[in-house]
Amino acid sequence: MAFRFKDKKEIKTFVLYLLVQIDRPVDMTTLNDIVMQDDFVNQFDFFDAFFELCSSGAINKEDKDGNVIYSLSSKGRVAAQMLESDLSTAIKERSARSAMRLLSFERLGARASSELVEKDGKYMLCCSVSDNGGKILSIELSPDTKRHAETMKHNFDERPEFVYRALLGVLTGDINYLADSWIADEDAPDDEE
Repeated sequence: MAFRFKDKKEIKTFVLYLLVQIDRPVDMTTLNDIVMQDDFVNQFDFFDAFFELCSSGAINKEDKDGNVIYSLSSKGRVAAQMLESDLSTAIKERSARSAMRLLSFERLGARASSELVEKDGKYMLCCSVSDNGGKILSIELSPDTKRHAETMKHNFDERPEFVYRALLGVLTGDINYLADSWIADEDAPDDEE
């Protein structure tokens, strides 16, 4: 089983660390995606720790143009700096890298879509990513089975930014992006019961 934080103090430190790394206000959906994407924290534990951080004043909440956004307070920044050494370097590096990738995809204004089409008993998966300038990725795949097609669609829909970056990495020859992800998985500490 992959490593997952269980201690509430570590979870709070992890959330504060990520807010220091992204260094900008974010909405709850984006923050949730950033914290949850590497699966180091259980969703219920995240929300529990997050709302305690808000109550303690470590995280600021503000309404901006009708949207609620969250940012690190000066109190939260001090706490993050004091406690970040308690977190594994491998986890910090991997989660910060993942957060920045997710935000760069979002900053492009990218929108992803996928469609599974059946014709004559065969399945075609059509995936695309568009930004404000138009389509930046379009790919069609014909998986062997419906199950493979559904799995591919699910994976694309869950993490289109990962698929987009991975494809760019492979096509440009910069496969360090993929290698870094696999190495980070291997470097993460084992889950201790």
